[in-house]
Amino acid sequence: MTIESLLCDGCAQAASPEHIAHRLQRLEWTTRYRPVHIATLLLGAVSPRNDGDFLYSGQFTGEAASLLEAAGIRKEDKAAETVLAEFQRGGYFLAHVLECPLGENADEAAAETLLAQRVQPVLARVRRSLRPKRTILFDQRLIPFLGRISGAELSCPVLLDAGKPFALDGGAGGDGCARLRTALSRSATAV
Repeated sequence: MTIESLLCDGCAQAASPEHIAHRLQRLEWTTRYRPVHIATLLLGAVSPRNDGDFLYSGQFTGEAASLLEAAGIRKEDKAAETVLAEFQRGGYFLAHVLECPLGENADEAAAETLLAQRVQPVLARVRRSLRPKRTILFDQRLIPFLGRISGAELSCPVLLDAGKPFALDGGAGGDGCARLRTALSRSATAV
């Protein structure tokens, strides 16, 4: 079997030894801070390319910083382990439909094709393994799959921002991070 024929089980992309090593590193980081009981699953489309933007790396830039801000978790003057433990104690868990970053040459059409391939396996994982009390979508690239990502399909409510995933970058006419923070605080009081 050649490398070109081996596909990653987390993203359906060609899996070089480097790709697999990077995936395993991220799985290790993530597993360390998975709550026993997940109150809120934050589901994005594609794992960030930069490790610093990946929440569980402990560097808290980009997407990671936005998610912590939305969750009301301050990262200043705290060790990364303390911040991640606070995120975990809040019952939050972050996952992406594509668990690996897109390859260097992937475009939006390739991303949508990979997302279409991975949506059903991820929904099955959410239902069977993660079993959150609620799921919040936060990536606009999930819009084409909203019909498939429903509360009935996940066995839990799916929280959206006016019928669409929350936009952490402030897209869709305003501060998506603030609206996500409001949704997270409302869902925390409903536990």
